[in-house]
Amino acid sequence: MKLSQRLQYILEQIPDGSRLADIGSDHGLLPVAAVRSGRVPQAVAGEVNDGPLRAAQKQVAEAGLADRITVRKGDGLAVIKAHEVDVITIAGMGGALIASILDQGKDKLASVKQLVLQPNVGEDILRRWLIEHQWVLTGEHIMEEDGKIYEVLTAIPASESPLKQDELYRPWELPGSSLVLTRDWLMQLGPVLVKKPNDIFFRKWQLEIRKLQDVLAQVSRSEQESAQHKQEQLRIQIEQLEEVLACLPKDKP
Repeated sequence: MKLSQRLQYILEQIPDGSRLADIGSDHGLLPVAAVRSGRVPQAVAGEVNDGPLRAAQKQVAEAGLADRITVRKGDGLAVIKAHEVDVITIAGMGGALIASILDQGKDKLASVKQLVLQPNVGEDILRRWLIEHQWVLTGEHIMEEDGKIYEVLTAIPASESPLKQDELYRPWELPGSSLVLTRDWLMQLGPVLVKKPNDIFFRKWQLEIRKLQDVLAQVSRSEQESAQHKQEQLRIQIEQLEEVLACLPKDKP
């Protein structure tokens, strides 16, 4: 069984010896790989939909790991008990949905030492949730696979982190620019990613600029008064994003 690059990276963020819960486990590939590799002794695979649930059950049975991986049907963190796991992985959903899952299952997080989260969109929403609920980012990773760009966020409880939120999100004056990356900017771009941006990071935000330019072109065709205000907002957003990308350090070939 070969994991995708994305799932392999998530697997590598799980500390050895952890008790794992993979929420929205789909085919159960991640928990099977985690147990089979010896990284975790036991795992829970949670899935709310019948089709993926059956696929996960089949995957676990065929791997001969039914005694070490429990496949459970349920919504979000409802599939685990308090103090049952140390690490929670949630991948392949929107950031708002992941934040909602964590929020609804807050009572299950007391014993959790690490979250490994891979939102498909809405990374800023998830970063905001982590700040508000006392989780500190220890790592951010951006990758491209099959033409899609993914970010993986790893976080630990603030009580366990030597780095404080204020340090992580301290406003940063861009070299060669009068623009200051505020907390809002850092939540959008990623406070870890923005300090060491790679080619994929630049590609993601160049694509975002193109999307904004397309929206601006559509809005420009409108004669409504409200459209003029929207145009100005979009122009400022595009100009600032272009300036940020121009001033960030580039990887040397």
